[in-house]
Amino acid sequence: MKKYFLGMGLCVASLIYTTSCKKSSFDEFYRDPSKVTETTVDKQFSGMIYGYRQLIVPDYRNYFVTVLPTIARYIQINGWANEANQLTPGAAAIDDRWSRYYEGLAQFRELETTYNNSDPLIQQETRIFYLAAKILFYDQTQQAVDLHGDIPWSQAGKLSSNGGDYTVSYATYDKAADIYTVMLDDLATIKEELEGLSVPSTSNFSSQDIINNGNLELWKKYCNSLRLRMLTRVSGSSEFSARSQTELAEIANDPSSLILTNSENAQLDVFDASTGINATGFQDALESWNGNIAGKVMIDHMLNNADPRLPFIFEPGAQADGNYIGLDQSLTGSVQSNLISGPANSGGGTIAIYNRSTFSRNDYFPGILISASEVNFLLAEYFFKAGNSASAKMYFENGIKESISLFQAIRAVSNDVLVPAATAPTATQITTYIDNIDWDGSTNKIELIAYQKWLHFNMMQPVENWAEVRRLDFPQFEFRIQNSDMQKTVPVKWNLPPSEPTYNANNYQAVQAQDNVNTKIFWDVN
Repeated sequence: MKKYFLGMGLCVASLIYTTSCKKSSFDEFYRDPSKVTETTVDKQFSGMIYGYRQLIVPDYRNYFVTVLPTIARYIQINGWANEANQLTPGAAAIDDRWSRYYEGLAQFRELETTYNNSDPLIQQETRIFYLAAKILFYDQTQQAVDLHGDIPWSQAGKLSSNGGDYTVSYATYDKAADIYTVMLDDLATIKEELEGLSVPSTSNFSSQDIINNGNLELWKKYCNSLRLRMLTRVSGSSEFSARSQTELAEIANDPSSLILTNSENAQLDVFDASTGINATGFQDALESWNGNIAGKVMIDHMLNNADPRLPFIFEPGAQADGNYIGLDQSLTGSVQSNLISGPANSGGGTIAIYNRSTFSRNDYFPGILISASEVNFLLAEYFFKAGNSASAKMYFENGIKESISLFQAIRAVSNDVLVPAATAPTATQITTYIDNIDWDGSTNKIELIAYQKWLHFNMMQPVENWAEVRRLDFPQFEFRIQNSDMQKTVPVKWNLPPSEPTYNANNYQAVQAQDNVNTKIFWDVN
């Protein structure tokens, strides 16, 4: 029996402990887990953020191994040369992200244990760490559930609290809807507690918190914005319909409690690219095997509507004479390969790519958790469905404006100047784009919102992007399928990693029947 169960539900991941950290020098305070003899709540808070960093800030393995061969294709946020079995998710892609999630879960469980075993005075001092850790943990858990459905959760990661006894630490599976219920209940409670909470003057929360810089108001907004996202996600499900209507109305009618401008974004910034939290692996991830190719659907949509974000997100192919051309996924793989990297005299090098100075070579690309644009688009959807067209339009247009602004801000923090920074769009250009999208003239406003979410999330938040495309069924894409392909339709979720039936076999039997990529998650009702 292996002693190290990487990727299974009971999360036997190394428990990472840190001492007090500063934003500018995280690694200075990051200690070798094998040499640490004790931990504290604040250390575990930093350890959990560090454990989840690869799922938040653009990382080589997350993108190269996981995102590009799976999600990026399913929602065509990039282009690729068609190949056999291209819609079948690989075991490595699934297992890698599964492992990253459970490493962070193990960190949270240790924080939880440490907090619960602390004396009341310490608990009072560190209460904000515990609540903030829950918010981030639930954010990451929602993504894991949205990828897989039922997962080991409530009993997962408890090897330490079980005294190292492997025999009682194999985790049972929780139903996806049950996990959502627990998280929504707790987030509502956390939101209320944060309203009356004050951080003790002796607390080091401001120096440990590298997400909201110790700003309690921003944690309130992150908490409530996460509730808005999750309630919207499950709103079409019969078991959550009534609850969603009630709580969404409460949240939507208190916009001051939400992230509405980019200055309030919940994000993990890179303060020093030489530390362990950086986006330095983004370049190899996107550029090594042409993972940065622009897709035709996205490029055409941006061109046809004069999208001001275009030069910030993409750059023309080297042989395209300044024109933006997206890769057509209806072509054969050989034709596509020639367009991507073939000789110039036969059309090679004409396909646009993701802007290298904004994306792949930007070592300071932030890890976006929830942005103002996402929240504005969620509110636009809520008010449209509630029959308030004026408010829906206002939030829809605000979401576009904040998105345009965010991509400029991301380009501005880049340490790469290979691609000259585009000129900031004028107010007239932004208005023209919004007019071209034409909210008032559209007969399908949900499709308009879905397209804007897809454009905004793009490579920045691929998991959220795929979840919203599945929920709203827009945009819609065409794929080239071969007769020999095992999977001929786009997956509606991922299956579980091979490690689960191997090492967690008894508990896995309860979910084995639904462990396939064609069984929808409970909220996917379209």
